[in-house]
Amino acid sequence: MRVRVPQLRRAAVWPAVLVSAVVVVVSGGAVAAIETDTVESFWRGLWWSISLVTTVGFLGSPPRTGAGAALSVVLMVVGFVLLAMVSAALASLFVRQDEQPRQAAEREVDRAVLEALASVEARLSVIEARLDDAGGLDGENLEARSGTLDARLEAGAGADGAADQVGAGPD
Repeated sequence: MRVRVPQLRRAAVWPAVLVSAVVVVVSGGAVAAIETDTVESFWRGLWWSISLVTTVGFLGSPPRTGAGAALSVVLMVVGFVLLAMVSAALASLFVRQDEQPRQAAEREVDRAVLEALASVEARLSVIEARLDDAGGLDGENLEARSGTLDARLEAGAGADGAADQVGAGPD
């Protein structure tokens, strides 16, 4: 059994980038307010937040408070998620371009198979109708047809003539 995983659409990348930017700016201000010994100003806090989101790591010393550490974890996770989303969006552009010709070929094969199946179904309906008109193929009818087929084959009528005799020839 195949497990279906919800697909993330490329359209979600830009909102994620915007949310990440807001988180970085807010975190820059928050870390400047919380970690007064580590980060001296808002701009240093913003630089500190950017370094964590871009997975560079701490610039300067690590946070000294629990709130600063929690904020650091949030920024690291946001950075990993953002990096993964952007990478996946770029990769999907290449995959989509490679997949389009193959998918078009598969649709064409599917169409041809369905047409062939419809043709076989129509031919089968004709054969069934002929058998119904001939009274089916019960034991006696089958023996009579078999004798006629043998006689025609011996006379050189060929398989096509014999096939028409039993109702299974081409239309």
